[in-house]
Amino acid sequence: MRVLCVALGILALTQGACYSHAQQSQLAIPAGQLVREVVYNELHDHQGHGYWRYWIERRMPNETRLIDQVETAEGLVSRLSMSNGRPVSAVGQREEQARLDHLLSSPREQARHRQEYADDEKQIGRIVALLPDAFLFEYAGEENGCHRLRFRPNPNYSAHSVEARIFHAMSGELWVSATYMRLARLDGHLVENVDFGYGILGRLYKDGWFRLERTQVSASDCKTERLEVHMSGRAMFFKTIAREMSEARGGFVPVPAGMNLTQGMMLLEQTETRAAVMTPAAFAKSR
Repeated sequence: MRVLCVALGILALTQGACYSHAQQSQLAIPAGQLVREVVYNELHDHQGHGYWRYWIERRMPNETRLIDQVETAEGLVSRLSMSNGRPVSAVGQREEQARLDHLLSSPREQARHRQEYADDEKQIGRIVALLPDAFLFEYAGEENGCHRLRFRPNPNYSAHSVEARIFHAMSGELWVSATYMRLARLDGHLVENVDFGYGILGRLYKDGWFRLERTQVSASDCKTERLEVHMSGRAMFFKTIAREMSEARGGFVPVPAGMNLTQGMMLLEQTETRAAVMTPAAFAKSR
């Protein structure tokens, strides 16, 4: 499940291209070639991305969390600010502080944190790179300034990794911004079960689905705005596994590039002064 959630983090939602431009592009370039050009843009633009602070409202079956998060050159730093619509209790605040203090005081934990961040970045690149070869694409019209494409598994593609096997078992639709030539939105669902170890080690059940939307926050950066993941299956010894998550993000504010974890932590502790930041409630009303 973590493989899926990390991989989805690279996609982008944008608005505003004219219909006539989109129509001309559809006639001029095959759908598969369009996807190849978009993937090239995603991979190269991502290498020079900026750094941001934002809130995350994460809804799970038993809890809704509001998290304040800062991106640094050494990975993400986050702090839980609300749980189920209420401020974090005194006990919860102490636990959050202890977790952050441990991260900042332990060289081993910092090294693990940096390695995990680097591994996630590489995994994102691998997932995006496989899109043009793993799927067959066809145009499905224009919508909100985006090219809308349908995709289905390419029967001639051989998946050689866990993430490739999961994604190759999916069909769905994606939207490409005609203005920025970036991936805009992705809806996918599993069209067949995905077995691991011939079904002995585990299985993801078909009909699981996800939706990811992103927004343009600067001339070069796109950030996740909404993510839905609804997957189920079983692990070894028939243990049931499930991933039911709905996540919204907003209030994107740029922060200095090159910050370390300590500097990111200090930024989290600063008093909020961004009057224009959209709160989760305002975000929900705007949808």
